[in-house]
Amino acid sequence: MRLRIFVFLITLAVVLSAGYFFSLIARGYRFDSKTFSLKPRGLFVITSSPNGAQVLINGKLESATNATISLPPDNYNIELKKEGFLTWKKSITIKKEEVTKIEVQLFPGAPSLSALTFTGAINPILASDKTKVAYGIPTSEKADTEKVGIWIMDLADLPIGFSRDPRQITDLDPTNLSWTWSPDSREILVVTPEKTYYLLETGSKNLKSQLLPLTEAKLAQTIEEWREEAGQEYTNSLKDLPDKLKEALKETKITLSPDKNKILYTAEFDLTLPDNIVSPLPGSSTQKEERTVKTGNTYIYDLKEDKNFLVYDKTITLPKDLLEEASSSAKTTPQSKTQTKKPTPAPREAASDVGQPTSISWFPTSTNIVIAEENKITIKEYDGTNSQTVYAGPYIAPHAIPFPNSSRLLILTNLGAGEKAVGNLYGVSLR
Repeated sequence: MRLRIFVFLITLAVVLSAGYFFSLIARGYRFDSKTFSLKPRGLFVITSSPNGAQVLINGKLESATNATISLPPDNYNIELKKEGFLTWKKSITIKKEEVTKIEVQLFPGAPSLSALTFTGAINPILASDKTKVAYGIPTSEKADTEKVGIWIMDLADLPIGFSRDPRQITDLDPTNLSWTWSPDSREILVVTPEKTYYLLETGSKNLKSQLLPLTEAKLAQTIEEWREEAGQEYTNSLKDLPDKLKEALKETKITLSPDKNKILYTAEFDLTLPDNIVSPLPGSSTQKEERTVKTGNTYIYDLKEDKNFLVYDKTITLPKDLLEEASSSAKTTPQSKTQTKKPTPAPREAASDVGQPTSISWFPTSTNIVIAEENKITIKEYDGTNSQTVYAGPYIAPHAIPFPNSSRLLILTNLGAGEKAVGNLYGVSLR
């Protein structure tokens, strides 16, 4: 009996010791041959798209993505290198018993250009659902008369059997026209220089011979309906935000990332974000953040990690809004007098008030943003690091639109045909 009890206790001790040992290993502890003891470590998980990039830590090749690397708690300089792609760099802090995870999107060092239109294109406007673009083919020497009009190009991957070829939705000459999408991406509002408005259905061809201008009452009604729909969508996007954050940014227009975990905003006044808006996660970003927000700067707030990063430190303003113009053009009618106060409009992309416009928008990965400036397009990480130029050259700013699958950027450029030449739409390959 005593022998059985002794064996049982020994077995129990071995099992408990082994369990404790493996729990330490799982938490990142590793055996140190110099001190003959287990030392605390942190786990560094790094993935990349495309994968197979070299991982250099403090200049030394350690592994290739995708990998999990055990490191002693300390500060490290990380580099990712892959032939044909721009080098990615970041300084990180590894903490004991924490997992630091980084997902990296690598961009080609020499992206290829491919023409998507050949007869000229003007004014490409991204739809509200981010899956298609409306652009115009104006009258020119290159354009066939039958092709003159407003066209729609699908950017999203469509099921087999569905055509991705651009389709014409009207034969109106777009040379001097402006247009904007409805919130549901099913209609387009077009305005002429004479302030005549037309409402186009995107699912059919709207022949100019059959088009009827919107009456003042119909225009006012359309604008109000669109504002209500956009305002409701915007309100719904804010409902799950922490109360402290909504209070701090109550007068600021924000744009949620595609994965809904981050918000992009340009400060309209100075403010200080409170601490602990949400409970930060273990292994959160160790990049420098800015809780003191300055007017005109653009920031990204991470809803999971309670981090606020400066991503653009130049003063930017909102571009002219076609709906604002339409609203001022529509005269007050008995119907419009009874309408309720307009809701907060959906956020718009920013534009510089000096020189060529600048736009800042989300990249589909939700870990990057696209900054389109004059003669340069950069993609930057959400924490303000790794600003990488993916296109440098002539193009009509700020038309740089990412495809939903993040494979390309859509740009408008005349590519050496002369400043006065009509541009075309090109795809800038990012893979």
